[in-house]
Amino acid sequence: MNQIKHVDNNDLKEKINFECETGNYHTFCPISCVAWLYQKIEDSFFLVIGTKTCGYFLQNALGVMIFAEPRYAMAELEEGDISAQLSDYEELKRLCLQVKRDRNPSVIFWIGTCTTEIIKMDLEGIAPKLEAEISLPIVVARANGLDYAFTQGEDTVLAALAQRPNAKQLETQLEKVISHDKDYVKHVPLILFGSIPDPVVNQLTLELKKQGIRVSGWLPSKRYTELPLINEGNYVCGVNPYLSRTATTLMRRRKCKLIGAPFPIGPDGTRAWLEKICSVFCIEPKGLQQREDEIWEKLKYYVSLIDGKSVFFMGDNLLEISLARFLIRSGMIVFEIGIPYMDKRYQGAELQLLQKTCKEKNIPIPIIIEKPDNYNQVDRIRDMKPDLVITGMAHANPLEARGINTKWSVEFTFAQIHGFTNAIEVLELVTRPLRRNQKLEKIGSQRYTDRR
Repeated sequence: MNQIKHVDNNDLKEKINFECETGNYHTFCPISCVAWLYQKIEDSFFLVIGTKTCGYFLQNALGVMIFAEPRYAMAELEEGDISAQLSDYEELKRLCLQVKRDRNPSVIFWIGTCTTEIIKMDLEGIAPKLEAEISLPIVVARANGLDYAFTQGEDTVLAALAQRPNAKQLETQLEKVISHDKDYVKHVPLILFGSIPDPVVNQLTLELKKQGIRVSGWLPSKRYTELPLINEGNYVCGVNPYLSRTATTLMRRRKCKLIGAPFPIGPDGTRAWLEKICSVFCIEPKGLQQREDEIWEKLKYYVSLIDGKSVFFMGDNLLEISLARFLIRSGMIVFEIGIPYMDKRYQGAELQLLQKTCKEKNIPIPIIIEKPDNYNQVDRIRDMKPDLVITGMAHANPLEARGINTKWSVEFTFAQIHGFTNAIEVLELVTRPLRRNQKLEKIGSQRYTDRR
């Protein structure tokens, strides 16, 4: 097997200009990860342990469902909890038994918030005892506001899942399936991690199958009872740039080997992701150049709309490097890449692809600013006058009021943007403000023409 080559951060510093500012974190709280994870893991229940503020945030961010019963709830901390007058164990036991009786999940996730950190609530100590007593798995994830970006909530949950022991009864079943399947090249098990919609899971799994590579499982899986077997020496590869904690857990705790690949966002990123996985298993990739060319042909209309246009990333969800690289390949000029947190080791391959893309397009590499100061950014936006600013929701309306086109970065988190066929979704989102303005100008000109 090929050894994984880790990127030398010193080489990157010589070619990419990294800066770090004070950082105003105007971003969602990481407990918002409940929004997509409870839908992804269908037999789960998420119990967010926090104050009224957390409850108000969840209601506003996720919406109040009247006719449906979502598989998440708030365990609201009251004065008796915070002053230690009530037993944490007994209170959580009462709630978990109620959830088990009413909803019958296969697993309960305890999502710790800032308050549980401040009052030193021992969730990790309580969970194993309560799990044994009520015979229901409990996973503790401290997805609190002390993180840099809201997407890191998913990272915390997946890292906690990665530490769960394997189900032994499934191991023999999987070995039987592998031994009888002749469609794949024989290789060390590969596990992919990152929460993406099931159709995208199927697409990426199929792309790897075309290369003769079997995906042994996904973290997270559709059901908790179908979690992949993770053994020492297995290969793991991420599909999202904000999962550095999960990658570290898989390497250090489970002794897996991380495949450091660019992320499958855009046709260029998807091809590079597949090629890297193939190289690790000593497989010659087949038909990827042709596949990428076909996708670029389908993207021609959208590329024509943004070719030569400029974009500014304020930084919100840690997808900025991958999106910037794809948009540069599509012909856009990136003035600045703001990012709340930068793990240069986990995103090393993506940074290399960004360098390669800029070199091939013969343009300078955009500056990357970690923890950007939003006030300074607004000044730079005023000076640079970009055609589009990709920003968090807090800044969108103020910038629009100043005549600057914006796009909510949170939309890229919830959209299906991974893989070859979903590259069009990225450009659909990016071009929407530009297309809207063209339509408004056309309507305005027709109105004035009619009056004359």
